[in-house]
Amino acid sequence: MTEFEGQVTETMEEALNSVQEIHVGDIVKGEVLAIEDKQVIVAILGTGLEGVIPAKELSTTPTDDLESLVKVGDELDLVVISRIGNDKENGSYLLSKRRLDAKKLWEEIEAKYAAGEVVDATITNVVKGGLVADLGIRAFIPASMVEDHFVKDFSKYKGQPLKCKIVEIEPSENRLILSHKVVAEEEKQKQKEAVFASIHKGDQIEGTVARLTNFGAFIDLGGVDGLVHVSEISHTHVAKPSDVLKVGEKVNVLVLSVDPASNRISLSIKDTLPGPWDDIEDKAPVDSVLTGTVKRLTSFGAFVELFPGVEGLVHISQIAHKHIATPHEVLKEGEEVKVKVLEVSPENQRIALSIKALEEKPEPKVEEVVAEEESYELPEESTGFTMGDILGEALKTEE
Repeated sequence: MTEFEGQVTETMEEALNSVQEIHVGDIVKGEVLAIEDKQVIVAILGTGLEGVIPAKELSTTPTDDLESLVKVGDELDLVVISRIGNDKENGSYLLSKRRLDAKKLWEEIEAKYAAGEVVDATITNVVKGGLVADLGIRAFIPASMVEDHFVKDFSKYKGQPLKCKIVEIEPSENRLILSHKVVAEEEKQKQKEAVFASIHKGDQIEGTVARLTNFGAFIDLGGVDGLVHVSEISHTHVAKPSDVLKVGEKVNVLVLSVDPASNRISLSIKDTLPGPWDDIEDKAPVDSVLTGTVKRLTSFGAFVELFPGVEGLVHISQIAHKHIATPHEVLKEGEEVKVKVLEVSPENQRIALSIKALEEKPEPKVEEVVAEEESYELPEESTGFTMGDILGEALKTEE
């Protein structure tokens, strides 16, 4: 062998020895040589060998348009699946990009699961029992984990993004379970904390009627519901909240109390409205004549409603010119009567009224005049007591 031939032989041996050996499971780099017949042909860099990527092994998202995923000249990270043919020098290898991408995705997802991170999933299908989601890897959201409330129709979720947390993961079984309910509950809790931190007793704010019950109305204050008891809805009597309020209606409310420990906020609608006794001296001035309705009869007089939420007292001595034992003798509840305003006390929310002041006093009979002369009784104006005094005593008696 000549010296030249020896050098050539040595160079070929070095080249052969420098060729990287390939085994199933190895991760290699491949340069795209061609895209044909639903497969991609690549040169496995550093080996002098070629590999084939079937269409189904190119991406985790199936597609027939391979050129939308790769171009000639692209370098790809691939995993060796198997050997094609037995010729060591001229054989080629079956490669996969999808499996390597999936492996990396599983590692990323496991890291997010360990950190408790929120992930963005796209809903691809609605199936019996829940939703199928795409996270780069197929995932499933059970129906009970979609929302924190009952959902009748899941069709609206298809094609929509949904923030979720990973609740179960098992890469070896390709099992990935997500929950949007957990995220929704956490967001609501944050909203509650923010609302409770911003609302204080005495604040007047706007809310939306969320629910109506027999005992009151729940008002949405922006993530937290406060309760307006039925007695705090109006200055007038309300039998049922649904009689005066509707779900979705905007209302102004006054915050009566805030209790973060029990997640309770007490509200009032009526305290944001003008009170029935506001400007009462203008609405019912002394000596004015008004029409009212007899609401209650007691032993000492009759309570007459003049305006919604405003009642005045007609003392028994102001009902008729003649002597009566009880108001029931001449009046009945629900009856409409005309009254004259004798006194008004806004600070005490009291009004003294008279019916007899609007009636002409009958001429006394002879025997009544004689009886009056013999009785020696002082007239009312000389007793030193006003109608306000009489009204106050009457109300005390009722209390």
